[in-house]
Amino acid sequence: MPIIDFRIRPPYKGFLNTTMYVKAERRDGITSSIQLEPSPAAQQKSVPMMLAEMDLAGIDIGVVVGRNSGALGSVDNNTVKEFCDSHQGRFIPVASVDPSDRKQAALDIDMAISTGFRAVNIEPGGSSPPLHTDDRRLYPIYAHCEDRNVPLIIMTGGNAGPDLSYTSPDRLDRVLGDFPDLRIASAHGNWPWVDQILHVAFRRQNLYLSPDYFLSNMPGSDDFLKAADSWLADRFLYASAFPFAPIKGYLDWFRSLPIRPKNMDRILYQNAIEFLGLTNSTTTFRTAPFEARP
Repeated sequence: MPIIDFRIRPPYKGFLNTTMYVKAERRDGITSSIQLEPSPAAQQKSVPMMLAEMDLAGIDIGVVVGRNSGALGSVDNNTVKEFCDSHQGRFIPVASVDPSDRKQAALDIDMAISTGFRAVNIEPGGSSPPLHTDDRRLYPIYAHCEDRNVPLIIMTGGNAGPDLSYTSPDRLDRVLGDFPDLRIASAHGNWPWVDQILHVAFRRQNLYLSPDYFLSNMPGSDDFLKAADSWLADRFLYASAFPFAPIKGYLDWFRSLPIRPKNMDRILYQNAIEFLGLTNSTTTFRTAPFEARP
């Protein structure tokens, strides 16, 4: 079964100007705090080393997520697409838009999807001004994505805003209820609100959870895993969030978890395919382009 890493930020052009690469000591400190070894590819800012690490790990596809997030840094969509196009069949591009400008965001979403991006990412708490997930100024963007069947990734966990209210799961719950046909993935799994976001996911079938490195040896990981190996098995997304976690080290750790094989296979591959609305032929996985699912 192929493996998809749902969140990779390569050491390439604009990504190198974001805090995850500029503040390398802080990043590697986070990696060590979750009991993993920092990736040499991240430390040396080497794309060839990152690709080699993916090969060694057995990662077939990486989802490259752009960023429009104020102090955390931004990566324009052209850079994301350029990187993915230069490694055909290896990466899936996800566009980012500025959630504070709904008219431009709608134009950017349409342009991105027409040029091969497979999803859209927003980080409302990092916009200027910061926006809560259920801020009504975001509703035109949600409606635009829902109407076009465009899946949406929202950073709603970890350092998602200037204070804790920007990760509040009840706000995301309202959005999911108001847009029931919009597939939403919560980047960082809405950590630290683990019990609460699991309740939201139980209620809202359009929510996918991607705790990424916040799953590794962090408070709440046991509850995430219980859900991932039971009722959430078809909506749990595997992601390393490289460079915060090493691609191979994180996958080795993840595969050691007590998750039944049938659910592990789903989490490592099929859930991402379904979230992104893609189909593929596993016999030509590296060479054949993905096709939009009807």
